[in-house]
Amino acid sequence: MKLRTSLYALCLAVGASFAIATPAAAETVRFATEGNLAPFEYVDANGELQGFDVDIAHALCEQMQVTCEVVAQDWDGLIPGLKVHKFDAIIASMSITPERQRVVDFTQRYYSNVLAFVAPKADTLDRDNLKDKVIGAQRATISAQILEDDYADQGVEVKLYDTQDNAYIDLANGRLDALLTDKYPAYDWLKAPQGQAFEFKGDDIDINDRIGIAVRQGDPLRERLNQAIQDIIDNGTYAKINAKYFPFSIY
Repeated sequence: MKLRTSLYALCLAVGASFAIATPAAAETVRFATEGNLAPFEYVDANGELQGFDVDIAHALCEQMQVTCEVVAQDWDGLIPGLKVHKFDAIIASMSITPERQRVVDFTQRYYSNVLAFVAPKADTLDRDNLKDKVIGAQRATISAQILEDDYADQGVEVKLYDTQDNAYIDLANGRLDALLTDKYPAYDWLKAPQGQAFEFKGDDIDINDRIGIAVRQGDPLRERLNQAIQDIIDNGTYAKINAKYFPFSIY
């Protein structure tokens, strides 16, 4: 998903191993997620974690015949917490990147992310000619990087935001001509009242962004999760979860 910055220096510093039973041998697998990226992970009115990532975690545990526990963790604490055994795996729409692969192992992807432009339905938007347009993105994401690298020198005013919610607010209030963002969370926003005057514009931007589950390096849980991911794809469970949130495949 979006390449949200993390405390990788801290991750590299936390190197001590702990003599405890491996998750593969445990009866419970404890997943951590951020809980702040609907519809993938969010906290409902009852204070419970919900979303696509949470449902996938429970499906994988059922397939592996283990007890499932899903806990919330701030984004910057996810990888450090994994390394000190606060939990066994991270399922938080985390992009598989070379930087992260230096400190954790990833499963195969459990979904794929693409980017898209969002703009008012009444407007035309030619992404090959955005001169004099004001285009927004969340800071420290691939969307921001693309805007700064590919569009800033073409007469585009790039505005970056600390949170996705603030970017949506400016788009809804007419302070942006368009927003470049991860498509699937934006799809959820477009269904909300404030997003119904907006739509995706143009083709998706495939950035080869693959989303995986992170585990500690060398942990045999990775292979168990890989097999479980393939199993829920093959037996139709994945498709049912996908259809609960999206009318198109995100795999």
